[in-house]
Amino acid sequence: MTDLPPLIAVLNGPNLNMLGTRQPELYGHATLDDIEAMCAEAAEQLGLAIDFRQTNAEGELITWVQECRGRAAGIVINAGGYTMTSVALLDALLAVDMPVIEVHLTNMHRREGFRRHSYVSRAATGVISGLGPAVYTLALRAMAGLIAEDDA
Repeated sequence: MTDLPPLIAVLNGPNLNMLGTRQPELYGHATLDDIEAMCAEAAEQLGLAIDFRQTNAEGELITWVQECRGRAAGIVINAGGYTMTSVALLDALLAVDMPVIEVHLTNMHRREGFRRHSYVSRAATGVISGLGPAVYTLALRAMAGLIAEDDA
């Protein structure tokens, strides 16, 4: 029997479906489909499986986080605008008891004041921001390391 690779949920919040067309001077020209392809390639190289999703609905994002418990080895999350607003998302992330890596395409500390506080960070093992689409592949590499540490 072959062991399945560890599953990493790559969860994306509101407006990330607009990447490539929404403020390209800020977020770049890569689409979410481009980022998903990058993640799939990186996951394969790292011996991981991914479940890559995007929603504009807070409740759906929370449900996906909850569904990770007992199913996934970790979560990579770009919660979009819910980063700064959702205590409910924070509570869900705290409840799943697994590594969480928060990612942001832009450096939120160089943005508007209201974007500098993250509820998600309270639950995150680590945060990667400001490096464009590479934040996702960097997060997958970090997650592979965290999983290897847990298995050791």
